[in-house]
Parts: sequence; structure tokens; C-alpha cells
Amino acid sequence: MYRLIKQQGNARRGEFTTVHGTVQTPAFMNVATCGAIKGALSAFDLKELRCQVQLCNTYHLHLRPGDENVKKLGGLHKFTRWDGPILTDSGGFQVFSLAKLRNIKEEGVTFASHIDGHRIFMGPEESMTIQSNLGSTIAMAFDECIENPAEYEYTRNSCDRTYRWLVRCRDKLQQLNSREDTINPEQLLFGINQGSTYDDLRISHMKRIAELDLDGYAVGGLAVGETAQQMYHILDVVGEHMPAGKPRYLMGVGTPVNILEAVHRGIDLFDCVMPTRNARHANIFTWSGRRNMMNEKYSLDEAPLDEECDCPVCRNFTRAYIRHLFKSGEMLAMRLCVMHNIWFYNTLLMRIRESLDEGTFEEFYTKYREILDKRI
Repeated sequence: MYRLIKQQGNARRGEFTTVHGTVQTPAFMNVATCGAIKGALSAFDLKELRCQVQLCNTYHLHLRPGDENVKKLGGLHKFTRWDGPILTDSGGFQVFSLAKLRNIKEEGVTFASHIDGHRIFMGPEESMTIQSNLGSTIAMAFDECIENPAEYEYTRNSCDRTYRWLVRCRDKLQQLNSREDTINPEQLLFGINQGSTYDDLRISHMKRIAELDLDGYAVGGLAVGETAQQMYHILDVVGEHMPAGKPRYLMGVGTPVNILEAVHRGIDLFDCVMPTRNARHANIFTWSGRRNMMNEKYSLDEAPLDEECDCPVCRNFTRAYIRHLFKSGEMLAMRLCVMHNIWFYNTLLMRIRESLDEGTFEEFYTKYREILDKRI
């Protein structure tokens, strides 16, 4: 259940209550693709880093260790030891991004595993069954994610198919939630808006899926080839047609500035691999901009990664030490930078929430949209 607490312009401050806990929104969901954050972090580390929601990947967990095995082991919460809300994506994005050979039909998609090439079929019913076996808090509907730019007629047909798939997802999940052996009988379903960069397709698709009265709504198919300005335009166009009483999720986005801009346009939930992927390559986010820890200038620098940060890493380690770890090929370098970046993202969202509580979000937005993407 979503409760809108306060609004400043289009920016929303809310609470999203689930069977696994209440999420203060806007919120960032930390990506634990295979049930762990890349960079050697556990669920217990996430608790220390202000994480509210863990996101796991349906496609990858279906391949390894197998969703039926996860069910036998008690579901993702017991398996990973994370006790807060978990969102599982549908597998749709991975099917379309990782599978070199795929065949899309009305029933679903046949594709080759990126691990060993064996043929797999996944459609709405299969995706819902896998996510039910995983026992996540929120299941994402199975959709087709197409790259931008996309041809109009193909996009229109894809939107129609994605809508039909969504109806099948809803019906299947209702059936799965009623079973006696289901891990989470209160599993929620989020629908996904598609339509590439075409205003009319985005609006008509959003209106249709809104009529299904689902638990939440996502904007998908962005950050896949279009410009940032095109993405913001789509959010402006779609926003007024998204149900006000449901959480709004922008999938796979993005940089700190992307998040600021999307909150400004009414988005509540975010996920992205950027904080962890960048950290593993020595790129860290700070309140003064982005920093590359491989730079020679840090070799004797005894300051923390970010002098405005009070994360466990900045409280204890220097830039010089972390640069040394990267140069020496030590795993600790990645772990420490991943910890810092996750703390930074979650703290950014916490400060956004505080500014909304205090009625100062516009000032916060204006100040930091100019700073956070700057290269130091």
C-alpha cells in the first residue's frame, strides 16, 4: 500500500508498506543480481549502508541455482539473509539484452542461455512462476524491452503484446498466490509502461495498464539508447497518467543527476548497477562530483574518499590507501568503493526525502543537479 505524505511540485514524498517492511520513498533499490551485491557485500553489509530494498534478477537466479532450488531453501529472504523488501525483475530485460538468439511469439520468448547456450522458453506464466518460487515482495510483469530508437509500427505491436502479457501475469500471479505451498501469498505485481520514445504510444499504454489497478507501475524501456533529455520528456509525458495512489518506479536509472531529475518529475523508486559497477572500476560518487581513484594525484592523499561523507569507508580509510589497493589488485579496493557508492546513493535519496519533508526540495534540486555529474 502506498501513502502519499507530501508533494512539492511533482516530487512525491511517500511510504510504501509491504509484507516485508515499509519503504520510505523516494528510494533507491540496491541491485543484488544473483542474490549478492557485486563487490563482496552481504545482506548484513546492506543494512549498514542504509539500504531499504534489495533487487534480484529472475533470469540469472532461474539459471543458477534454479528457482525451484531457492524455493526448497525457503525463498530469497532465507537464502540471502536479507529481511527487508525484495523486488525481482521479470527476466524480460535480460532475455532481450543477453540472448543473442531469440524468437518472440505470442506465447513468450524462446532464447539461448548466455551461460551454456541451452534453449529456454519464458513467457508471462513462466516468469510469474519463477518469481513466486523466489518468494520476492514485488514481482515485475514480463514485458518486451526494445532498444531505442525503435520503429513505430514494431513499437505499437510490442506495446499491445506487452499489455496482453501483463493480463496473463496478473491472472497467473493471483493463482500462484492462492496456493497453499506458496512462499509469499502477498506477492505484489508491478506493471511496466513501454512505448519507446513515442509520446502517443507511451500515453495510451500507460492508460491501459492503469485500468488494471495493479500494486505499482514502472516506466521501462528507458536508458537503452535514447538521450537523457528524451528520457526526461517521456517522464513528463507519462507522469500525469500514472495512478497517484501507487508507487512509481523508473527501471534501470541511473546517475545521481538522473535520479534528481526523475524525482522532480514524480518518480518514487529507482534501481541501477551504476554505483556498484563504477565502484569496481575505481570511479566513486561524492557530494562534489565524480572521482577516479586511479589518478596519480591521490597516491599521497590522506583525505577520505569524500570529505562530506560519513560512511564506514570515509571514516576509516584514505584515498592513498584505496588507490594503492586498486594498483595492487586487491579485492578490498572494490569492496570499499562499492560500500561507499551504495552509501552515497542511499544517502542521496535520504537527503531528497528530508528536503521534501522540510519543503526545500527545489533548492536541493537546483544546487546538486549542477554538481553531482561533475568530474573532479
